[in-house]
Amino acid sequence: MPSPLARLSAMLHLRRLALSVLALAAITPGAHGQADSGARELFDLFEDWRAFERPPMRDGAPDYTAATFVARDGDFRALRARLDGIDTTGWSVPRQVDWHLVRAEMNGYDFNRRVLMPWARDPAFYQSVWLYRSDVPAHEGPTHHAVTELWTYDFPLSASEEARLVADLRVIPPLMRQARQNLTGNARELWIAGIRNLRAQRENLGTIRDRAGAGASADLLAVIAEAEVETDALVAWLEAEAAHKDGPSGIGKDNYTWYQQNVHLVPMTWDDEVRLLRRELDRAWASLALEEHRNRDLPPLEAATTPEEMEAKNDDAIARFVAFLRDGEVLTWTDYLEPALEAHRIGFVPEAERNFFQIGAHYDPLPLTTHWYHWFELARMDTEPHPSPMRGPLLYNIFDSRNEGTATGVEEMFLHAGLYDDSPRSREIVWIMLAQRAARGLGSLYAHANEMTMEEAGRVHQAGTPRGWMETEEELLLFEQHLYLRQPGYGTSYVTGKYLLERALADVMRQADERGKGVRLGAFFDELNAVGSIPISLSRWEMTGLDDDVRRITRER
Repeated sequence: MPSPLARLSAMLHLRRLALSVLALAAITPGAHGQADSGARELFDLFEDWRAFERPPMRDGAPDYTAATFVARDGDFRALRARLDGIDTTGWSVPRQVDWHLVRAEMNGYDFNRRVLMPWARDPAFYQSVWLYRSDVPAHEGPTHHAVTELWTYDFPLSASEEARLVADLRVIPPLMRQARQNLTGNARELWIAGIRNLRAQRENLGTIRDRAGAGASADLLAVIAEAEVETDALVAWLEAEAAHKDGPSGIGKDNYTWYQQNVHLVPMTWDDEVRLLRRELDRAWASLALEEHRNRDLPPLEAATTPEEMEAKNDDAIARFVAFLRDGEVLTWTDYLEPALEAHRIGFVPEAERNFFQIGAHYDPLPLTTHWYHWFELARMDTEPHPSPMRGPLLYNIFDSRNEGTATGVEEMFLHAGLYDDSPRSREIVWIMLAQRAARGLGSLYAHANEMTMEEAGRVHQAGTPRGWMETEEELLLFEQHLYLRQPGYGTSYVTGKYLLERALADVMRQADERGKGVRLGAFFDELNAVGSIPISLSRWEMTGLDDDVRRITRER
């Protein structure tokens, strides 16, 4: 019998097929009166684009060799010409948004093959075993096309699921061998930091063997053993080559700005983002000082010291959050939202081992639980996916300003809306979290400009975080700054996306005020959710009709 996750995957696949049929009906002339001219052409192009975007196979693994990229260049240019040739005159805003999403993905492919080149510069690109589901629509950072998603398997494995796992893992040995051919870049910090990811993969392969247990087949044990050997060989090769790497890892200010505007559709330059993050860092520290003054006569929060105390704090945080959202009409409540929170309760960690987020969560899990708006969005994508296939999980982390920006934005928005009226000290944690995100993003900007090393960017990250909460555990610091160097714009997306979300709310408010009406917060979030997990510049356009951001970042084609 298929596992629960396998049954869910099959169910969602059928649902997406049904939604594709609905999407086709919506763009077919006659289905709803006057259909958008050429929209069927866009739908067909999107299918061809996504089929092309997956590389061909080579010796059982996706082919990222330089010769293959050159050989496929003509096909990519033909797809791009088809997109540019579509006449969008008279299209509705939602259909134009779909066109821009396809354009952004094609720009992402183009940027990757010209500049970022993770298959040549970034050893972490070849990490192949993922134990967990990301809290955003796809894994954070550049990821190859045939990863093993261990979280989709239930152990002990059925025969069919074991066969699926064996097929997944068979990609690893040839891919590890191919990596030694492809990795010709000279990005020193990416090279050295990426070795950690491959060492982690070696440990994860052992985790698979342990979970499979005594019932593991000879085929499964053999493919795990081969994957371990080839992973070890790649790590040894990377370590030997590291001594010869001395080049920068950042992509530079101009490339960063182009990428943000043309791929992630963030209407800001590198300099704009520096100014914004400096402002938010100062504002967070100043707001924390004011909160501390306001709360000066209140007793301090007490951190959980046992698993039982942490469970009680989780119970309280989830109950308060659900009541705030549902009873406060902050968004339309559905039956899958509370289980999404319950599935991600924050576990107890001994005090000496807590990282930044765990420190705050042990005082009150609620500020971090509000960030779990992420899991609401994933539950919605699983159960109520957007009917447009162009708005499924976007490639190249294009979703970052929307998903990370919203999850960060609601932390402060909900503070102002009254979430912590019964726990004023918890407001302090919200400002500490904002300061940390602004500081780490600022460090990542300097690293991409090659004005700082990753280590120096980490010091900005640490120094900008109040109360020394980033000084306690180095693993999180290394993970975050490495990720942000690998994925331009991700480190800033929490704060830039928050700003763009606030701007969209302000525009909706202004328009309602001009009509002599008020804005119900729940209506704003419901509309934002209905638009889908797309860049906020496009969400704002669809929600308000304001296209100034889009015109700026596309330079009018």
